[in-house]
Amino acid sequence: MKISVENRLFWYFKDGTELDLDNLSHVDMYVQQVLTHGRTDDIKELVKILSPEVLKESFNRIMRFLPKEVRLFWKAGFGDIGEHSKRNSK
Repeated sequence: MKISVENRLFWYFKDGTELDLDNLSHVDMYVQQVLTHGRTDDIKELVKILSPEVLKESFNRIMRFLPKEVRLFWKAGFGDIGEHSKRNSK
């Protein structure tokens, strides 16, 4: 599936650029930009376009590239807070 990129999120692409969401690198780029720079409406659109499984798999691939605060926020949002809980229980 192809989607047109939002210039506000993908300022470094030419107008009219499309991402092919059948390509994992395009999925990862899309997810990274939306999670890092997106607004609420962008997040809602992301969740409509990608299945929860694809979104979670992409997040696992890109999380090391996200700013620390963004990564921690979305790890908690995806239910991946076990690591934090284990540290606090010791």
